[in-house]
Amino acid sequence: MERFQVVGVGYSCVDMICMVEDFPVEDSSTHITSRVVQGGGAVATALVAASRLGTKCAFIGNIGNDIMSDETIRMFQSDGVCTDYMVRRDDCYGLESIVMVNPANGSRTKFPQRDYNPPISWDDRLSDVVGGCCILHLDGTHYENAINAARIAKEHGVLVSLDGCSMQKYNEKNKILATMADILIMNSKYPLKVSGKATYDEALLEMSTWGSKKVVGCTLGDKGSKFVVGGRVVDFPSFKAKSIVDTTGCGDVFHGAFLGAYVSGMALEKCIRFASATACCKCAVPGGRAGIPNRDVVLGIIGE
Repeated sequence: MERFQVVGVGYSCVDMICMVEDFPVEDSSTHITSRVVQGGGAVATALVAASRLGTKCAFIGNIGNDIMSDETIRMFQSDGVCTDYMVRRDDCYGLESIVMVNPANGSRTKFPQRDYNPPISWDDRLSDVVGGCCILHLDGTHYENAINAARIAKEHGVLVSLDGCSMQKYNEKNKILATMADILIMNSKYPLKVSGKATYDEALLEMSTWGSKKVVGCTLGDKGSKFVVGGRVVDFPSFKAKSIVDTTGCGDVFHGAFLGAYVSGMALEKCIRFASATACCKCAVPGGRAGIPNRDVVLGIIGE
């Protein structure tokens, strides 16, 4: 059985990223000035980032036999992510997402297709891939897939990483998945909603007591990030991009870069700086993946 450093289970799609003249209010219109098509999805883009930075990765998930599924697999393969454990099924379909980018500030509004594909059937082959990796990375978009994968990882002593970005309707499910995570890095909404605390510092400190945590933090866009270090919350500044064209995928890229650095043995604070620099580079290019740099570029930015 081939061993991977990071295995992902989560959302994978094909993104159509549209640059618009200006962002419209509801029931109005604007013109698309340009568009690009790239791979997308939280876990999927994280794996691409990690792979491009030198980490051996694989994605597990159900996929269809349609054109969108073919394109999803092709995009993974072009960036060295193993697709041998993506299961082709006639009752599944490839996912797509429309992303509108505001030219004024590079912010994006997403319209992802909901994943109604049936849950993964965890046979010995797929379970062995999870059980033999270093880190399992999840995003929680398909809760049943995420929780089952996390349980398999726990049974084999594999670290579980959760991108806290997709919240379930019932918060108890969010808490269960967040508690199972050894590495819990969230977006700006997740920690306050899931913990019920009023501030980020309170939320992160509370969530750091859930389960056996090694890493707890949240990303805050251009305001940087916050992580629990040595029992207290530390603020980390973001790297300043020379130009912000599109912020699509920045959080996903942060996750992939962080995991790649972490599994290589970097210290926590260096992992955070490495991930922040990688996400900063991505902002200069439209789409979630095209701007992901290689490892040497990132090390140069952080002064290594």
